Amino acid sequence: MPPTDWSQAAQALGRRARAAARQLAVTGTAAKNAALRAMAAGLRAASETIRKANAADLAAAEQAGLTSAMIDRLTLTAERIEKMARSVEEIADLRDPVGETLEGYVRPNGLRIERVRVPLGVVLAIYESRPNVTSDVAALCLKSGNAAILRGGKEALRSNLAIHRALAEALASQGLPADASLMVETSDRDLLAALLRQDETIDVVVPRGGESLIRAVAEQSTIPVIKHYKGVCHVYVDDLADLDMAEAICFNAKVQRPGVCNAMETMLVHKHVAARFLPRICRHLSDAGVELRGCEATRAVWPDAKPATDEDWYAEYLDLTLAVRAVEHLQDAIDHIARYGSAHTDAIVSEDVRRVRRFVQGVDSSSVMINTTTRFSDGGEYGLGAEVGISTGKLHARGPMGCRDLTTYKWIVTGEGQLRT
Repeated sequence: MPPTDWSQAAQALGRRARAAARQLAVTGTAAKNAALRAMAAGLRAASETIRKANAADLAAAEQAGLTSAMIDRLTLTAERIEKMARSVEEIADLRDPVGETLEGYVRPNGLRIERVRVPLGVVLAIYESRPNVTSDVAALCLKSGNAAILRGGKEALRSNLAIHRALAEALASQGLPADASLMVETSDRDLLAALLRQDETIDVVVPRGGESLIRAVAEQSTIPVIKHYKGVCHVYVDDLADLDMAEAICFNAKVQRPGVCNAMETMLVHKHVAARFLPRICRHLSDAGVELRGCEATRAVWPDAKPATDEDWYAEYLDLTLAVRAVEHLQDAIDHIARYGSAHTDAIVSEDVRRVRRFVQGVDSSSVMINTTTRFSDGGEYGLGAEVGISTGKLHARGPMGCRDLTTYKWIVTGEGQLRT
């Protein structure tokens, strides 16, 4: 398709999605749930086909020199495809948010005022590497009565197309509009730029990926964007922490899956326990292949750590690299997070209720964890079935976004002939 046609192609996609959204907005819960269960069955039936497509993407990714973290996010195993199918089923089991009455009351003149949940309309999802996002977003949008336009990265194009084909066939088998979920079948950036100008037909954009992608989308879009730029997540180990618990939490937060946005990137340790705690956790992390970059106090007790620079405190490594700092006290940790954090997910490990309360009140992040790992900051782990993305902003949605975060509301006013005087 010649570049001059991208604007027309984007308009056509937007119109198709808008037409489907109008149908979905009045589709009942039973029909949506039946379609979701068919989608889960379709993913299982197409598992081998999806894995073959994914193998081709992985071969190209390795040849292109993608990082190990990117390849991990791209990889689909039989177990991960099964998890995708289970997530779709979990979304089917959720309460339908559409039509929920948020509040209702009667005015002195007899008018009944109600605020009722309705779908946003058309959601444009832009994402990199993770092909599971294709089924997650399609399912969450369907449950909440929205049409989805899905634009994955070129590194996962074959995988995304195979997944979407299975989902589209399932939708068609249940009599729902085929355009309820549209896949952009090219990675051309000119088409993406044209889509970001379709504010008459697309209601919201949710980008998921690296900071450069998200900033580019936010700068180009004439459509509202729900975003997080990066996940600089912290774990603060208080001097009143259970150090065995703290060691397990910090290790899990960094090592369990380092290439994701809710992995710990900076560990903060109270100076009063640094000499006892840092040698044990640093040994544990080093044995797992983690490169440590520490402040002077950290290097005094763990000399193998590289000197940390100011850039390390801002860094989202998405790899087996960790910045470590010994802090003077709780407020020092809170101030560090305020200066260097990204409002994504931050954790405290402490047995002191008052300090925990101060941390929760003082840390302005979309998720604050108490005595547990940052890795739980996830829509599936929060009981949302999956997530469209994680918002670190404060308008409309914050944190992992599920079905309810893909709705807005309308006012419904019922009278008996009242007139305003």
